[in-house]
This record gives sequence, C-alpha cells and structure tokens, in this order.
Amino acid sequence: MERLAMQYLDYWKDKENRKPMIIRGGRQVGKTWLMKEFGKRNYKQIAYINFESSKLLKNLFVDDFDIKRIISVIQIETELQINSENTLIVFDEIQEADGGITALKYFCENAPQYHIVAAGSLLGISLHKHTSFPVGKVDFIDLYPLNFTEFLMAKNQQQLLGLLRNKDWNLIKQFKVKYINLLKQYYYVGGMPEAVLSFSKSEDYHEVRQIQHRILTSYEQDFSKYAPTEIVPRIRMLWNAIPAQLAKENRKFIYSAVKKGSRAKDFEIALSWLTDCGLVHKVNRVAKPGIPLKAYEDFNAFKLYAVDVGLLAAMGNISAKTLLKGSVIFEEFKGALTEQYVLQQLKTIREMAIYYWSSKKSSGEVDFVLQYNGNIYPVEVKAEENVQAKSLKSFKQKYPNTKAIRTSMSDYRDDAWLTNLPLFAIQSLTALSI
Repeated sequence: MERLAMQYLDYWKDKENRKPMIIRGGRQVGKTWLMKEFGKRNYKQIAYINFESSKLLKNLFVDDFDIKRIISVIQIETELQINSENTLIVFDEIQEADGGITALKYFCENAPQYHIVAAGSLLGISLHKHTSFPVGKVDFIDLYPLNFTEFLMAKNQQQLLGLLRNKDWNLIKQFKVKYINLLKQYYYVGGMPEAVLSFSKSEDYHEVRQIQHRILTSYEQDFSKYAPTEIVPRIRMLWNAIPAQLAKENRKFIYSAVKKGSRAKDFEIALSWLTDCGLVHKVNRVAKPGIPLKAYEDFNAFKLYAVDVGLLAAMGNISAKTLLKGSVIFEEFKGALTEQYVLQQLKTIREMAIYYWSSKKSSGEVDFVLQYNGNIYPVEVKAEENVQAKSLKSFKQKYPNTKAIRTSMSDYRDDAWLTNLPLFAIQSLTALSI
C-alpha cells in the first residue's frame, strides 16, 4: 500500500530547519503504519514507543525534560543504541504520556538533530487540554483515509491513474466505464486502510463490510472509554444522525432533527469531541466568497460529514448490489454518498479551505466553496450526468471573479463560465486556474 503523505515525510526528513513531526488523524486511518514504513524506508533503525501500551513510560516526561535522560530511557526500553543520524524515534499515542507533547518543544530547542515523529488518535482532544503546547516548535501533517488516487494505487491501476495525472481527457473518456466502476467500488470500500488492503487482495465485499462494522464498533467503544460520561449519549446521537442529515435535500445540520427541541448548546461539546478526534468533518457556511473565506464564515450554519465514505455506506447498510448496480429507492442517498466522497477527496489537499454557500433569501445553495492558491472555486456536486447547475450559475453571475466547477459523471468540459470535472478526477481541480 502506498500513501501520498510519504512524499511529505520525505521532504520533512531533509529539511534544514526540521522540527519534530506530529501526524494527526482519527483512529485506524494508518498513522502507525505510515510512521513505521517511513522509518523502514529511510533509516537504519526505528526506536518505537507506544505510550498507550507501555504503562512504565507514561511518566517519562513528568519529572523533567532532560533530553539525555529521555534518550537513555528510550534506549533501555527499545534495546537500541540511538544515533541521531540513522535512527527514527517514533512516539505513538503521545497524548497518553503526561507532558509528551510539551517534550517535543525541548527536542526542537535543545536536540534538533534527532528525527522524531509522533502521533495520537485522540490528539486533537488532548491538544485542547495542554496549556503549554509547543507553538512553532513542531511540524504537522494531517492523515485521512485513503483518497481515490491512493485507492487506484492499491488496486494496481497505475495506468488509469497516469491518465488522470496527465489530464488526458480524450483517453479518460474512452475508459470512462472502468473509472466509474472503480469509483463505485470506492464508494462501498472507502479509504480505511484495513478495508482497502482486504479488498485489493480478495475483492470480497462481505469481508470489507465486516471490517467496516468492526471499525464502527471500535469507535462506539471509544465514546464510552475516552469521552466524558455525561456527553456520551449525545455523541452517539450526533454520530448516528449523520446518514439521515446527509440524506436530506438541504444538508445543513439541524439539531432538532437529532432530538426534538434540541439546540446548538445541547450538543456543542459532543460535536467538538467528534471533530477533535477526527471522526467527523464540519463544513461551515460562508456569507460570500471573499478572500479569506474565513472572514465570512457563519458558525451557526454547517454540514456534517463522516470520516469515510465506506463507513457512511456501512452506517446506512447500503449493500454492494444496490451501490454497484443502482436502485430507484437508492437515488436520494446516492447524492449524500457522492457529496461525502467529494469532501473526503478535498480534505486530502493541503492548504485548501473548504466551506459551502447558501442564500438566506432563497433555496439556492452551492455544495462547496473552496479557497486554494489564491483563488475561489464554487463547486456543485452531481451524482449522475445531470447538467443542471442553476444555483451554481446564479452564484457565478453574482460573483463573476470565481471559477465555477461542477463535478459529475459527465465528461470533462471547459466552458466559458464553468468547468465540468468527472467525479473520479476531482483532485485535478488543483491544476485549474482562473
């Protein structure tokens, strides 16, 4: 299996001003594998410490942050002689060690020669608890489930991937059926590494669904194990409401649809917990497409997405037959899966700001509004070959200095006011310019 994040870690390794690296991401998205595989490829040895499984080392940083002492303890624990030039030090589940995140500051300031990567499944929650977070003393990378590009690599579809990378739209059109079939597989399998690895070996949809249900069960167990007891029921309600909320024609999240009479204040802590641990993506509304988009953010209106399209399909009990062959009664939820898929691909693009837009005076809505490389892209998502884009056209007329994108099952087309990108080529958006 190949992860695109490996390229960034390769770049980080050779940086002149390299700092300890923190890899953020939800449970089971492949953080541990990535750190170990990066170490195997680039270093003579890996000093791996898992603070969740090692009770002895949870107090490694409690007394002081003396680097010589810390290195000595790591050497005893791993039975390795650590050399800063050929050893990668891996701190897994670093949030479980008291002072672990703060210790990275002292490695940065007093021992920058060491190569250190750290990760934690609940790191986002822990960061909010630390008063002495090492601002400016660490590098970050966010890891998500495999995107469609990585899925194609896992499926050994390098030639089809090469056409997408070269944007050879004529040849892409000729192999459209292959791309669509692979995309439908991705809708079902999703990007969780264990599910993708299993499917790449056996193409057994039943086994994939069993893996997905195990992952969902482990998430449910995490709610009880790690979240404050008083908010666990609300976390469960929010989590279980995602499929129904996305299935609505207007996908704006409505608290009263989770529990009758509920308001934002009833669920804000539960929502923060889910977003901080990387299980949901919250996409806020913007009032208008100005730069920066963040200046026009509406915190009271948002859409909520799951961490993975395959897990969303599993939560909705969508069968492989329904997804691959289609069904009339499935059409409404197909739009939800498609929008989830697009959001999931966009999240893997570094330095892209993602919002959506809706009119306060009408029903007009643009699924996503993106800020990337100094440009604003309104994006409308269509599950099939629908060529209607009324809201997008209205938006473009109102804000002409934006580059309108429609992504659908239609072929690539670049018109005067709109570019249609096939859904399976959505990441080509980064190559477009206004």
